[in-house]
Amino acid sequence: MATDYERTLGVVEAITAAKDQCPSGRARSLAESALTALKNAEPGVLRQQAWLVMNALQGWRGERADQVRRSLGAFLEND
Repeated sequence: MATDYERTLGVVEAITAAKDQCPSGRARSLAESALTALKNAEPGVLRQQAWLVMNALQGWRGERADQVRRSLGAFLEND
């Protein structure tokens, strides 16, 4: 099955991809913490966590990294 890196991911899907696929241990840990924070979150927490994860992904390269950053960026611009 071919991977569609052009598709825009949902924000939780993008954070999950960062947690599972980013090579940076710090970024993976931050993404895991973000998902935990979202479980019983108040309004505004999703935006805050998306911003934190996106900023932690600066060293991650490749098509999947671009897709995740683009998806989080789109969410932050439209929210």
